[in-house]
Amino acid sequence: MKKILLVEDNEMNRDMLARRLQKRGFELLLAEDGLVGVKLAQTDKPDLILMDMSLPGMDGWEASRVLKADAATAGIPIIALTAHAMAEDREKALGAGCNEFETKPVDLASLLAKMATLLGPPTA
Repeated sequence: MKKILLVEDNEMNRDMLARRLQKRGFELLLAEDGLVGVKLAQTDKPDLILMDMSLPGMDGWEASRVLKADAATAGIPIIALTAHAMAEDREKALGAGCNEFETKPVDLASLLAKMATLLGPPTA
């Protein structure tokens, strides 16, 4: 079972996306801000991180940079989740170390396809 860290400060968005991913067989770790997300990534080593970019305290841009600068977490793929849909927002997310970019509201089929690409084939 693939372990996903969802870093999202909006409780409704976090709960809805977490339930939808759990139904598809993913184990979920949840964080409400960037600092907690970084700590969970360092201790629990998820297979993939879904990172909201607009977070209180340490935002998703900074959290992504911190994770990619740490040898222990640099290899964990990160998908940026943001309501900002401009081309420069995508470039900013990729520049911060994110591997992919998904706009909100999240299109689950699109997100799952990006996750599958980054996670590789399912393991038994």
